[in-house]
Amino acid sequence: MKIFLPINLLFFLFIVTKGSLEYLRPCTRPSVSSQHHRSDADPQQVHISLVGEEHMRISWITKDRKVQSLVEYGTTAGKYDESAVGETTSYRYFLYRSGEIHHVKIGPLEPSTTYYYRCGGYGPEFSFRTPPSAFPVEFAVAGDLGQTGWTESTLAHVGARDYDVFLLPGDLSYADFLQPLWDSFGRLVEPYASTRPWMVTQGNHDKEAFPIIYPHGFMAYNARWRMPYQESGSTTNLYYSFDVVGTHIIMLGSYTDYNVNSDQYKWLQSDLSKVDRVRTPWIFVLFHTPWYNSNRAHRGEGERMRKAMERTLYEARVDVVFAGHVHAYERFTRIYDGKADHCGPVHVTIGDGGNREGLATRFKNPSPSISLYREPSFGHGRLRVVNSSHAYWSWHRNNDTESPVADDGTWLESLSSSAACNQILVPSKFPKDEL
Repeated sequence: MKIFLPINLLFFLFIVTKGSLEYLRPCTRPSVSSQHHRSDADPQQVHISLVGEEHMRISWITKDRKVQSLVEYGTTAGKYDESAVGETTSYRYFLYRSGEIHHVKIGPLEPSTTYYYRCGGYGPEFSFRTPPSAFPVEFAVAGDLGQTGWTESTLAHVGARDYDVFLLPGDLSYADFLQPLWDSFGRLVEPYASTRPWMVTQGNHDKEAFPIIYPHGFMAYNARWRMPYQESGSTTNLYYSFDVVGTHIIMLGSYTDYNVNSDQYKWLQSDLSKVDRVRTPWIFVLFHTPWYNSNRAHRGEGERMRKAMERTLYEARVDVVFAGHVHAYERFTRIYDGKADHCGPVHVTIGDGGNREGLATRFKNPSPSISLYREPSFGHGRLRVVNSSHAYWSWHRNNDTESPVADDGTWLESLSSSAACNQILVPSKFPKDEL
């Protein structure tokens, strides 16, 4: 006797027997170009960043070089009770000359408050909300953004759900020497970066060094994306730190000197020595090139930095380390020197924002035991710090119109709340990296 099953029943049986269908990896999408449609005096590429716990820096660009670096702001739409004046800069890169880049520090500001503001006395009104003064606080995290169709989709997913601060571990515009792409990127992210503070660090695509003429690189990055480095005792925009709601966040530079005799290394040790784990029980660190990576892309590129700095982060009981560079997502267990260690930081690679180069699809097999979840897809992460001892991490796959939780993540316990991890450290030998 022949049995005929309807096609939908066959599909159901396939799901049951296989567990789930293989997720179809997305292809790359074309680059997008964002144009400026306002007047030359109107602000463009508006973005904001934290400067201490009571101030915000408003940054924007105008084609008109006579526009004053003025920000008017207040807590009522259309009514500006306060104002502040800042400074301007610009730069030349071969034949390109940037517009006038304005940076204005405003405040003091109240926590959990919506402020309305206008830049330069012209153009549209913008608004932002300040982070809260107490837990909980939520961070959105994504690296290697670029400006493609997937970037647009990722940012839409980020903005569709509320958060307090956006963290970006390097590779912003993917301009790669073509300076107008920095302008296009600034306009692309403006709807998001003008409403919540964006705290960024640099990646390899942001360097744009050229022998003899521009040997040090990062000219556009430093001019456009000024971070609070001076407030944290740093002498360069390439590494800095800041506090927000019980968290101390350190942004390091993968492409500036980090050896034990470097200024960055000395600054890091000094910065960590000042951290009060009662006031800021959580420490998060971001840089571009991952120290741990089971993907075949960029393997070993972070090893020198790891050897120089890992012990310093370990002894400071850093809770989570975020990196980009590898165009995929991977979450590790707590690690120190290549092995699982309950007092080491959780390492997360999240270089999956939407870059033009596509995904890094080839992982090492079998998966090392310290790698808990890995997937070559575009997406973004959410870190919700609930209180002084617990936070929740999840990763959201970019499925174009939807953003499902793919890695339901884990509850994290702050190392400052662990009695076992706060005993006196005894130097010990650790075996060779599993990776």
